[in-house]
Amino acid sequence: QLSATVTAFAGYPAIMWARSALALAGVLLIVLLVSSRVLHRHHLAESSGIIFGDAGVMTTRAFGTCPSSVMTPLLWNAEAEVANRICCHNRHWAEYAGYWETRTFPQWLPAGHQMTVYDAVTGMPLFVVPRGRSWASFLAESRTHGWPSFRDAEVVWRNVRVLADGETVSVNGTHLGHNLPDSMGNRYCINVVCIAGTASSA
Repeated sequence: QLSATVTAFAGYPAIMWARSALALAGVLLIVLLVSSRVLHRHHLAESSGIIFGDAGVMTTRAFGTCPSSVMTPLLWNAEAEVANRICCHNRHWAEYAGYWETRTFPQWLPAGHQMTVYDAVTGMPLFVVPRGRSWASFLAESRTHGWPSFRDAEVVWRNVRVLADGETVSVNGTHLGHNLPDSMGNRYCINVVCIAGTASSA
């Protein structure tokens, strides 16, 4: 009986072995991806105050995922065409690294002062910076990574949500950027065109 079993395995077509191996590899890849997403979410949840959103936050609206196109003019000479593409018709891509430094984004803030940045579509406050650090520290970190980089304490959580994959959005569907945690905690890497709005009067 053992001999028959060995013979059966030996006669198993090579193509079937290959298909079985590919199927197993596919299953393992899915398990790894799911586990990675769960671990990522758990890591984020360790931070106090973080508020998650579900996929419904980014439903289709009048202008992509946004209720309208971005306001004009935007602050700091941010380009409306770029903002409309990145903030309302996009879930994964970003303005190019260093773009914010080619605009007129403030490079100096009086000691003890903070700056609030607003949604480019709705004018809702999204981040208040600096909190728990200096303006120089905020600028240095942003320059290192290529995009304005905010920390948990600087997020206006009533207006911002983080999705399971780290995508960071406004509650009205504006894509802002992504949360890319590092050794210091959550770091919200944000497109300047999406936070170049002015305060809403509402």
